[in-house]
Amino acid sequence: MTPVNSLVISGLEPVGRVAAPLREQVIGRLRQAIRDFELQPGQRLVERELMEWLGVSRTTVREAIRELATEGLVTVVPQKGAVVSAPSLTEAEDLYEVRAGLESLIVRRFVERATDAQVDRLVATVDDLDEVTNEHTTIRELLKAKDDFYVVLVEGAGSAALQQLLESIQVRVQALRATSLSEKGRPLQVVRELRGIVEAIQRRDDETASALCAAHVRTAARTALAHLRAEEAGR
Repeated sequence: MTPVNSLVISGLEPVGRVAAPLREQVIGRLRQAIRDFELQPGQRLVERELMEWLGVSRTTVREAIRELATEGLVTVVPQKGAVVSAPSLTEAEDLYEVRAGLESLIVRRFVERATDAQVDRLVATVDDLDEVTNEHTTIRELLKAKDDFYVVLVEGAGSAALQQLLESIQVRVQALRATSLSEKGRPLQVVRELRGIVEAIQRRDDETASALCAAHVRTAARTALAHLRAEEAGR
């Protein structure tokens, strides 16, 4: 496990003390660092170094770590401290299956509730993903473009509860999402899959859009889970 250091968490600037409660700011900053791979699966979280980088007390850091542990993003290992969680094969299988059902429901709600303008914005996010998808695009850029699709999708679905659930699952499988997108040819396949989903949405065909969305998640899962199985077999 890699200790936290200035190179890895250079993006973790001291948090402010006005816009939101300090504890919530720290939790949000660490959650985002995990999502952006500044803090990577299996990496040890050293309280003293997090205190220095975030400019907060040990108590605040510990409270944030406890909260992230309840979200499944951090694992507290006895006599070793906290590390960024890496889902096991069984956990990843369950998370992807839940994600398939959840995203299908979000698509249904989008079809029911989204305005025509939101549908147009959703189409535009797929166009943007298509435009940035080439051999020079980084995984982080691909994830950002794909996340833009989900931002519009969740907004049009009009459910804060579904948004919160989706975000909590996506951050837990973020490394596996990156693994799936790293497979040769997968980014272009993703564009085709998302185009199929939005075309069904444009027709207001919730059944087809929902089914295509579930298929999209399960296709991504096959690649990511195969990689995880290979990793576990090699240990």
